[in-house]
Amino acid sequence: MQCASILYPHTHKIWCFKPSLSVTPPPQQQQQREEGTSHDDKAKLITSASNPFVKHCLKLRNSSSYRRAHASALVVGATPIREIRRFQELLQDESVSMDCLILPDKAEIPDGLDKSTASIVRVSSTVMRKLSGLQTTDSLDAIALMKIPASFFNVDDDQKNYQKVFSSVHRILVLDGIQDPGNLGTLLRSAVAFRWDGVFLLPGCCDPFNEKALRASRGASFQIPVVSGCWNHLESLKEEFQMKLMAGHPELEELVKPVCSLSPTLCDSLSDTALCLVLGSEGNGLSENPCRLVNL
Repeated sequence: MQCASILYPHTHKIWCFKPSLSVTPPPQQQQQREEGTSHDDKAKLITSASNPFVKHCLKLRNSSSYRRAHASALVVGATPIREIRRFQELLQDESVSMDCLILPDKAEIPDGLDKSTASIVRVSSTVMRKLSGLQTTDSLDAIALMKIPASFFNVDDDQKNYQKVFSSVHRILVLDGIQDPGNLGTLLRSAVAFRWDGVFLLPGCCDPFNEKALRASRGASFQIPVVSGCWNHLESLKEEFQMKLMAGHPELEELVKPVCSLSPTLCDSLSDTALCLVLGSEGNGLSENPCRLVNL
């Protein structure tokens, strides 16, 4: 098999603090919501960073393993939150849900989020800054506690059904050791913009729900199927759907393997071909593994 490369260019007391750590309104507030009263009317204010809910949110922001254990992530800023909500409403995807909306004290609910049924948590500017990880929160209007969607799948060795995460496999972006969260978020956002069918994360990639990755992706982590697995899983996916695996790599003279420059002719020839495009890490490029898989 030949190896080819392509040059691609709210409260001091949380209402319900169970192991799932979701925020559930008390019976009185639930009754008010059913009667049409704003669910923000009785929201109290969290001013202490030692509040259990705040500690939980900080762990979600700082720990990948904690996020996976609780299947939740923090999304900072009304713009990405709105993007995720629009996506949820468009596809009627109930797995993309918001547990609660965290707002600065006395701030208005941002446009586009005022009809959300999520619980409201009000916090002081100090807590808002702590939760966001930003130096200033003057322009920060909202933080959401979101459920990680079912379209994110971490493959274990004994799981064989991860291919079902991709509703289509015409175009899959494969990322090999992307360690910078900002770069990962930008690539996810690009995959959504170009309407690719999914992203496959190989070992060495950072968490797509890392705070910096979420900020760069502007919510794209919630809008495209993402599978995290190893090279064997990718090879199984390739064989299952008879996909071509191609790698983006700088054209260097010392490369002994054939290199095809990106051109309109080449792109046109692959328009009807199921394709995985592999992009390597920022510092080291592609690992050695693509050499046994990449084909034209």
